[in-house]
Amino acid sequence: MNIIIMGPPGAGKGTQAFKIVQRYNVPHISTGDIFRANIKEGTELGKRAQAYMDKGQLVPDELVVEIATDRLKADDCKEGFLLDGFPRTVFQAEKLDEFLESQGKKIEHVVDIKVPRADLMVRLTGRRVCKACGASYHIVNIPPQREGICDNCGAELIQRADDNEETAANRIGVYEKETKPLVDYYDNAGSLHRIDGAGSADAVFEAISKALGE
Repeated sequence: MNIIIMGPPGAGKGTQAFKIVQRYNVPHISTGDIFRANIKEGTELGKRAQAYMDKGQLVPDELVVEIATDRLKADDCKEGFLLDGFPRTVFQAEKLDEFLESQGKKIEHVVDIKVPRADLMVRLTGRRVCKACGASYHIVNIPPQREGICDNCGAELIQRADDNEETAANRIGVYEKETKPLVDYYDNAGSLHRIDGAGSADAVFEAISKALGE
């Protein structure tokens, strides 16, 4: 089963990706992981990507596609895969389709986890971290026993700069703007499943499983 998972920051995509990999026994292929592996191993693709990153430039679509499709040639992808973070543009999606077609394959399911913006904001801005031991909490989902105080060591809990409302709103806005054309692309292809991500993790996974044909 060849699957793509999509979802805005705070949608719980990481949790659902883990559940999909466990249930369907396919490799979880994250763009970030692929890049880091190529750079760490000093591959030719990794060196080319690093050259752009060292200059503070975005890695071009063509090279992103090359790195991703190179990973899809590995033996563990023969029976399927879960793509996370790729493709990010319609160009990348088209090139992925061309590659898969050459292999006699195709993307069968695109899981798009949808969560109301207000809920995303609560999820993203509610994290609190202990400044002493690093323990992580959430003011709604995983609250400490005493407000603002770490259960483990009694130190103060703080909100990280990248968890504030402005940063969270910007992250959501960028995601929506960048992915809308991609959502439309897969919707037109008939492979898109819009999943309500506002419920519990188990309820969301049940909906995903039904979309995947269970």
